[in-house]
Amino acid sequence: MNKSQQAATIDSGETVIQIEGLHKSFGTLDVLKGVDLTVLKGENVAVLGKSGSGKSVLIKIMVALLQPDAGTVSILDQNVHALRGKALDALRLRVGFSFQSSALYDSMSIYQNLAFPLSINKPKLTRKEVDFTIEETLDAVGLKSKMLQMPADLSGGQRKRIGIARTLILKPEIMLYDEPTAGLDPVTCAEINALINQVQEQYKTSSVIITHDLTCAKNTCNRVAMLIEGAFLKIGTFDDVFETEDAQIHDFYEYNFIQ
Repeated sequence: MNKSQQAATIDSGETVIQIEGLHKSFGTLDVLKGVDLTVLKGENVAVLGKSGSGKSVLIKIMVALLQPDAGTVSILDQNVHALRGKALDALRLRVGFSFQSSALYDSMSIYQNLAFPLSINKPKLTRKEVDFTIEETLDAVGLKSKMLQMPADLSGGQRKRIGIARTLILKPEIMLYDEPTAGLDPVTCAEINALINQVQEQYKTSSVIITHDLTCAKNTCNRVAMLIEGAFLKIGTFDDVFETEDAQIHDFYEYNFIQ
C-alpha cells in the first residue's frame, strides 16, 4: 500500500488537541455527554458516527462556532473558549476548516476564491506573491488548470478539492474535515482520501476527520474514535475499534460495509 492509500506514520508524542469532559445539549436533547479526545501532532483522527450522533456539533465546538455547556477544548496549548476577539481569530488562522459543502463563492472564479482569504488575512502580499501562492496550492490539489473557471463548471469532487485548497492556502497547522467524501462516487472518494493523506504528509498537518464513511476512515486515519449516543465508545486503530463483539460498533460496521 503506497502513501497515498494510507495515513502517514506518526512519530510524535506532542499533543495539539485536547478535549476533556465535553457536554452539549440543545433544549432537552443531550448531544455530547462527556467527550474526551487527544490528537497528536501530525496525526489524522477520524470521528465516526451515524448522522445525528453529534459529530458536526463536536467540530463546531472545536473552532468556537458553538459553545459547550461543560468541558474544555485546548488547541495548540490554548483554551479555545477562553479566547476572544483577535486572540480567537489568530488561533483560527492556525486551524483550517474544510466544510462539507466546500463553501465556495459561486460568483467568484477559482482564483478569486483562493485570493479572498489571502486578501483578508495577508493583505501585505504582493500580486506576484498571491499568484505564486494560489498556483502552488492549486498544484498541490491537482487543479492548477482550473484556476480561471467558476465553481459551477467543476464536478463535485473538484469543488471538494478547491474547498480544501482554499483552507490550505493559509497553511494551517491543523485541518478539520467535515464529511469530506459525502455525496461523492467511489472513485472520487478514493481521490479525496488520497488528497487528505497527501496534505498530512506534504503540509505536516494534524487532522480531525468527521465522517460516517468507513473507507475514508480506514484509508486516511491513524486512529478512529467511535461516537455513539453522545460519547466515544472506543478509540484506537481502525482494526482495534472494529475487531469487537460490541453490538453497537458491529451494527455500525455492517451498515457501512467496506467492500
